[in-house]
Amino acid sequence: MGLGGWDQKPPGPEQLPRLFAEAATALKEERYFDSYNTLSQAANAFAHSFNPPFGSAEIGLMMGQPGEFLDIIVKDEPRVDLQTLGRLWKLRGESLHGLGSTKGALTMFHAAERALPDDCAEERAEAVAKRRKVENHLESARLLRTPVTVLTGSLGSGKTTLLNRILRSHHGKRIAVIENEFGEVGIDNSLVEMKSTEETIVEMNNGCICCTVRGDLIAALKKLLRQAKEKAKPFDFIVIETTGLADPAPVAQTFMADAFVQKFTRLDGIVTVVDAKHIIQHLDDEKPEGVENEALEQIAFADRVLLNKCDLVAQAQLEEVDKRIRSINRVVQIQRTVKCEVDLDFILGIHGFDLDRTLANDATFLDDGGEHQHDDRVSSVGIDLPGQVDICKLDNWLGDLLRDHGKDIYRAKGVLAVRGRKERFVFQAVHMQQNSGPQAAWEDGEERRCKMVFIGKNLQREMLVEGFMRCYELCDEGTCKPTALMQPNEGSSGLG
Repeated sequence: MGLGGWDQKPPGPEQLPRLFAEAATALKEERYFDSYNTLSQAANAFAHSFNPPFGSAEIGLMMGQPGEFLDIIVKDEPRVDLQTLGRLWKLRGESLHGLGSTKGALTMFHAAERALPDDCAEERAEAVAKRRKVENHLESARLLRTPVTVLTGSLGSGKTTLLNRILRSHHGKRIAVIENEFGEVGIDNSLVEMKSTEETIVEMNNGCICCTVRGDLIAALKKLLRQAKEKAKPFDFIVIETTGLADPAPVAQTFMADAFVQKFTRLDGIVTVVDAKHIIQHLDDEKPEGVENEALEQIAFADRVLLNKCDLVAQAQLEEVDKRIRSINRVVQIQRTVKCEVDLDFILGIHGFDLDRTLANDATFLDDGGEHQHDDRVSSVGIDLPGQVDICKLDNWLGDLLRDHGKDIYRAKGVLAVRGRKERFVFQAVHMQQNSGPQAAWEDGEERRCKMVFIGKNLQREMLVEGFMRCYELCDEGTCKPTALMQPNEGSSGLG
């Protein structure tokens, strides 16, 4: 798919008036993302006014470094239509202004001022006025928007542990949380610890937030913002915890794609939690053609990295992981943690996301391309059944399962009712590493249920369901072995 979303023959120069009109309408309606992509098509149409047409390198220079492009084109193509070029840059500047790209908008307005000829004095004056507006007012307006932190990282890296740390801290802030789960059965909402009614949680477990439920993310953000306005209690922060399979780039793009969200929120930063024990395995995982490595993308787009579970690996491996992270994202700030213990000032209110820097690193970031493609070998198996399991049977089954299939089980988690115990039993695993123990007691009269979800590669649904169902049977008398599963696990890093 090419720039602007067209996948057939690109528009020719005769389409420029129509494209400019569409972009202007989108700007008037504050649909800045749409105007940006319409102008990407206009750039391609303008490129086809030359013989031979400009290639992608020339178009990239025209829209990325317009001042330099202008110097070259005036010298090499003296008959170039400077009015059309100046209009293209002025409209592009307005789009970038609306999206929050201060530097990009100023660059476009400066180039438009230079390009527009003397007989376009009115348009040139408009470009000057818009440039001055950006210089004088954009930053103050930006500070009034609710900051949003995108919390990402591979499955089991510790995202929910970090989220609980944020919610438990005595910061006196109102925080809204949006959770996205890949699994068929929602578990994470049971694992998040609410400290007070000042926090609000919205759960989304009907698909991956970076592709199939981006519309739901926009709807959730709008709902939270409207509720806060109605109650006259604005949120200090919104935290979005993505599924471990999410590419953060389309999630970040969401904040530019909707006018309401763009107007009332700002992307504060992308925080990536890295599992020091398993990250190299995930980075080296060979993906099918056309499928992105999410672990790599999560590091590449990070504004902060928490290198978590440092207690589980040797110093030499930590140095190797640090080196791999730096090879992907040279400028990111990294903090090593155990159980995601971190000063919240390192991850919240950081003003870390910079659209100008992102566009400099990835010029196609705002292009309206195709959906994120997941590895179709990766799936989830969810179980949600009433009743209580036998702890001994469960212990034996989980031990055998992780030993024989742990390499392909990226993540397993569950909240279970155990026969003879009043507490909930929480189980979590990443590959062959597991952590478990009792949680809060079941309420009187509350139905006791067992929920489990497995996420991994080449999972066998029938085998998992049948194996779990056998855990409902009573342990054979005389064969029951002592189990440590119901003992609180305070040892190594949490897996949430």
